[in-house]
Amino acid sequence: MKWEELTSAQQAEVEKQLSVIQRGTAEIIPEDALRQKVIKSVATGKPLTVKLGLDPSAPDIHIGHTVVLQKLRQFQELGHHVQLIIGDFTGRIGDPTGKSETRKQLTEEQVKHNAETYKEQITKILDPSKMKVYFNSEWLSPMNFADVVNLAAKVTVARMLERDDFTKRYQGGQPISIHEFFYPLMQGMDSVALESDIEIGGTDQKFNLLMGRTLQKEYGKATQVAITLPIIEGLDGVQKMSKSLGNYIGIDEEPNEIFGKSMSVPDELMLKYYELTTDISNEDLATLKAGLADGSVHPRDAKMNLAQNYVRMFHNEEAGVAAKNHFVTVFQQRALPDDIQEVVLDESVLENRQIGLIKLVMTLGFATSTSEARRSIQQGALKINEQKHDDVNASIELADGDIVQVGKRKFAKIKKA
Repeated sequence: MKWEELTSAQQAEVEKQLSVIQRGTAEIIPEDALRQKVIKSVATGKPLTVKLGLDPSAPDIHIGHTVVLQKLRQFQELGHHVQLIIGDFTGRIGDPTGKSETRKQLTEEQVKHNAETYKEQITKILDPSKMKVYFNSEWLSPMNFADVVNLAAKVTVARMLERDDFTKRYQGGQPISIHEFFYPLMQGMDSVALESDIEIGGTDQKFNLLMGRTLQKEYGKATQVAITLPIIEGLDGVQKMSKSLGNYIGIDEEPNEIFGKSMSVPDELMLKYYELTTDISNEDLATLKAGLADGSVHPRDAKMNLAQNYVRMFHNEEAGVAAKNHFVTVFQQRALPDDIQEVVLDESVLENRQIGLIKLVMTLGFATSTSEARRSIQQGALKINEQKHDDVNASIELADGDIVQVGKRKFAKIKKA
């Protein structure tokens, strides 16, 4: 189908779709092929198939992961079909992308558990009625050794070593296991099996996405378009968002936690967060950019709107409003919130009617480990009745109604058993 053969309405639809698809992308390979695929889809009414592969190596999704999910949501809203690949087979190997050493293999039970958790969280962003979930063990498990050898013969070792992380490890004398070469091959086979039109991923996935194009051509299929999206920086504004670095916003966190963390987004990254991780329209995004540029929109107000949007997206509208009110009450008016959770402190955790500060923080669920609790106390994050306590070896006797606070967002009202 040629551009000239489209009606004016179809041409307008093509341009609209391309503007949405291109928003926030790092690279589209090749761009002319994307345009032709969209033209054909609009002309025939047949939706494109857009693939995202997920390696279920960790069960929790944070804002950084949602960059690709938001792009999938945009494709859904344009009427296209999402192919979500849960890498239950490849997850047993683990994608070595960006790793300086061989990644440990997961057990089948770990993969299944993480996959189910992913599916639950993903539907906070994607419409489950407009996508199909696949497990790549469906087509990879039946392959016999001859199939694997035939697959491996289609790509040279030199091509594999073009991948930056493999090159660095090879030049540094660090081991590369042969099975790691099969990860991009297996991801490429996902595209062959599903005959995907488009595959998306982070910029660190470029090699794997292009492998899908290579293998589709080798197996006589139409080749997909590869779309890469930026890796978003975390709350520190420097390193990529990561749970291990503590610079993340988890989409399963409590509303007040999401809101409070969002207010820590660096001003210079705020528009990037809006563009890549929210459902804001292109028109509203342009208006926001202009408002911030000419001073008619205050950065603080834009950030509060960003925080409220996150809570709305991952919880609901009412939770977003409540989280905003909580933040205003606690931090802007510097008052304690009205809805502090009451926690019963059982006698079993006390010793001579006292409790150690580390144990207190852990008992209230304000830290996931003793090292985290210790760090919070040493950094002055623990307050009892608004008085700071930073001696990690200290114990305290608490009374009914005492307010324990850790950081800016965690509160508990003590009730003795």
